[in-house]
Amino acid sequence: MAALDGLPPLREVIATHGLSAKKALGQNFLLDLNLTAKIARQAGDLTACDVLEIGPGPGGLTRGLLASGARRVLAVEKDARCLPALEEVAAHWPGRLTVLNADALEVDPLAHLTPPIRVVANLPYNVGTELLVRWLTPAAWPPVWSSLTLMFQREVADRIVARPGSKAYGRLALLAQWRCEARIVLTLPPEAFTPPPKISSAVVHLTALPEPRFPADPQVLSRLTAAGFNQRRKMLRAALKGMHPRMEALLEEAGIDPTRRAETLSLEEFCRLARVVADAG
Repeated sequence: MAALDGLPPLREVIATHGLSAKKALGQNFLLDLNLTAKIARQAGDLTACDVLEIGPGPGGLTRGLLASGARRVLAVEKDARCLPALEEVAAHWPGRLTVLNADALEVDPLAHLTPPIRVVANLPYNVGTELLVRWLTPAAWPPVWSSLTLMFQREVADRIVARPGSKAYGRLALLAQWRCEARIVLTLPPEAFTPPPKISSAVVHLTALPEPRFPADPQVLSRLTAAGFNQRRKMLRAALKGMHPRMEALLEEAGIDPTRRAETLSLEEFCRLARVVADAG
């Protein structure tokens, strides 16, 4: 039975092209086209946007994005085995899909995309967090993308939206929430994938804010959060002592008790401390 878009069902595509998911590439294929269409819808109205997709695999989400009206999709796929299947999708939507056989960590998507740009991807597990951090820490803000709609392992998604004091709260939450509105919009069980991963997955939607929530030097804030959460059970005066010779005094100047731990500080407090540290030189 053909799928709603007139192309074959994904199980048939995978069988035809001999596509078994490779653990080494962090692959878990999502075969339900109703689910891939649902993920595409979480990205909002795509009709006036170019979309960057990382790790399209056999093209399930790619088809959802094109069917939902994306102006153009750039699909970056490292696994050359998937290219014939993606070429069939490109032929079905002439002129709207460009496929790059490349490593997402090494490609410059801006050479192929025109703003406004949205990123929508079922990210390969082994590079998902690194890609997210790169998208959240560009040299200039606002970034080239207007939103990110990304699937992660549920534990990573929880870290992105975590609040102070929770076990999941850490550097990823601060980087995401400083410059974005972040929320989990969809949860998927392991059995939705082939092969099923050991844990659930979740889709996180991040919308870029015009400017950060609180002023802070990005590099100082990044160093503070890295140092603070690298030794999260230590008091701040010990965890951050390498940042500045007067660190304890700077904490007090920022109105922060030096005996607190990083996981108890709000985003606003981290930004305030970053300003004090930057001013201290």
